[in-house]
Amino acid sequence: MKTAHEVRSGNVILVDGQPLVVQKTEFSKSGRNSSVVKIKSKGLLTGSGSEVVYKSDDKLEVVTLEKLDCTYSYFADPMFIFMDAEFNQHDVEADNLGDTRGLIVDGMEDQCQVTFYDGKAISVELPTVVVREVEYTEPAVRGDTSGKVMKPAKLKGTDFELPVAAFIEIGDKIEIDTRTNEFKKRA
Repeated sequence: MKTAHEVRSGNVILVDGQPLVVQKTEFSKSGRNSSVVKIKSKGLLTGSGSEVVYKSDDKLEVVTLEKLDCTYSYFADPMFIFMDAEFNQHDVEADNLGDTRGLIVDGMEDQCQVTFYDGKAISVELPTVVVREVEYTEPAVRGDTSGKVMKPAKLKGTDFELPVAAFIEIGDKIEIDTRTNEFKKRA
């Protein structure tokens, strides 16, 4: 059992006897009320999507599934193809990857964990930190030193965009936390 706050993209939870792949989690804390987590998920067996709000301390049953270390091979619309150490190919639907889809690029050497349910590959977990190159970002504004200044940056080989520090330039390699899809530091 995990609290709703501990559930991440790629986890599989059991709700009313139905296994659901978590595609996105969004933590929200307001001043007066208790914190909540909005979980967007997709049914493993039905394929239907749902979005449910839980209190952050609600207990959810996380299903323990078979996991296998794999590397990314290629994209065959709508499937991402991964290969294990024994050269077996496993295809995962693009919808099951959620936000991590934007961090998967051709030539990626990062080891991923592919999760299986009843022999079918259902989700992929990337390493906690990945390094990607910035393809485009606006130049820094001179004189803007008030606090933590961020600007949008597009990653090379994908259409994924995220806020980065003002000093990051085109061609820089950056570290990204895959749990939150946030910029960490320059690599």
